[in-house]
Amino acid sequence: MNRKAVIFLADGMADEPLEELGGKTPLEAVDTPAMDSIAKRGVSGTFLTLPEGLPTSSDVANMSVLGYYPEKNYPGRGPIEAVSQGIRLADDDVAFRCNLVYVSPDGVLRDYSAGHVDNETAAKLMAALQEKFGNDDVTFHSGVSYRNLLVLHGRKFSDKVNYFKPDSSQDIPLAELPLTPADDSPEAAYTVEFLNRLCALAAAFLASHELNAGKASPANCIWPWSPGRRPNLPKFSEVYEGRRGAIISAVDVIKGIGKCSDMTVIEVPGATGFIDTNYAGKVSAALAALKDHDLVYLHVEAIDECSHLGDLKLKMQAISDFDSKIVAPVLKALEGKPVNFAVLPDHPVPIKLRKHTRTPVPVAICGPEIEPDAVEKFSETLAPTGKLGFLKGNQLVRKLLEL
Repeated sequence: MNRKAVIFLADGMADEPLEELGGKTPLEAVDTPAMDSIAKRGVSGTFLTLPEGLPTSSDVANMSVLGYYPEKNYPGRGPIEAVSQGIRLADDDVAFRCNLVYVSPDGVLRDYSAGHVDNETAAKLMAALQEKFGNDDVTFHSGVSYRNLLVLHGRKFSDKVNYFKPDSSQDIPLAELPLTPADDSPEAAYTVEFLNRLCALAAAFLASHELNAGKASPANCIWPWSPGRRPNLPKFSEVYEGRRGAIISAVDVIKGIGKCSDMTVIEVPGATGFIDTNYAGKVSAALAALKDHDLVYLHVEAIDECSHLGDLKLKMQAISDFDSKIVAPVLKALEGKPVNFAVLPDHPVPIKLRKHTRTPVPVAICGPEIEPDAVEKFSETLAPTGKLGFLKGNQLVRKLLEL
């Protein structure tokens, strides 16, 4: 039987026990009947999504969940998002993710998202940067909110650059977060020198820009990171024996993975990447996609953003919204249908750390042919006791598609 499946991906949901929650994690403290029903009707386990030696970032984690083996295929976040935006990279182009960030007057990175700068303001600032500094060597491209791109053109540039991930580096002085060459090549040294000059010029320009006037967290600096060249991921249909996959997400990094692997990327109007996203639109899109696709990857970014903000109340609200507005209506609409379901985060973001960790994430799956284990709630504590075991690579997707 050609089994169909839905993966509910709650970005950044996993956490650690908190004293203020009586030793529970945020996931365990929130009432999540829909996710719990998957655990109760199925089997639970854990998934290693962030292998050692790779960045602790969502691109790596979501590639892992989809079974694309970032250990072999990771191209860098910049080029993945470039593909999502339809930016054609030449062989000698190097694409960087380029956050708009807020750096305080004392030279400390205070906000990796510049206060979650709105799309219109971010687009105008990126256009202004392109007009001021864009040339044959560098181009600026706007994305969603603070999530933008910078592309370097020419063989004199290298993607061998060490960087610090901005959402893992908040409240740290810039002096402790330098770009450095990752090898001894003159191209890597020149790339770092070029970017350092460009960042300094951009900071001076953005500091006086009218759109930043009066803002508590102005977008007063650019932050290039995770560089790479044109990606070459295997197609979903080739990895999974002719099956068709669809991705639903608000953010370029997830949509880019889908486009790189020839999955169908479904745009949902009003999908924002935050707690105000169009939940109902995502549900409708998922149900429609399942009619002519074998697997639907339904990704929600909001929980990750709340975790990086360090806002426990907001994270718990986002988890509740994910359960009630995403998981519950999809399960209800597909009740009795021959569909397998999985729920998991892509990585933890402990609220106290406000950054990603490599701890394996909880996962639960259920379906018509899956015999339940004794786990009755979806949580970080209970998942490792389930019969699903410890997953990695393409084991999750193959199990869901019953390959």
